[in-house]
Amino acid sequence: MVQVKIWGSLAAMTDDQTEVKIDAATLRELLDGLAGKYPGLRPQLDRGVSVAIDGRIYNDSWFTPIKPDSEVVLLARLKGG
Repeated sequence: MVQVKIWGSLAAMTDDQTEVKIDAATLRELLDGLAGKYPGLRPQLDRGVSVAIDGRIYNDSWFTPIKPDSEVVLLARLKGG
């Protein structure tokens, strides 16, 4: 199980929980698990989110491994310019 911190307005889509646990070994499994457990989060996940894993931000790196003790933060999609 991975503990995920839900950042900012995304918590409204997880019943106001700011930390949730999901069984996942990769970024794809994490996002699929979140969508299954919190259907209200699915539209945002489909639009795109950023996930910080141990301090590094990922957007579409589906096979990025996640260790059970990794620090994981779900954020609204970060865009740069």
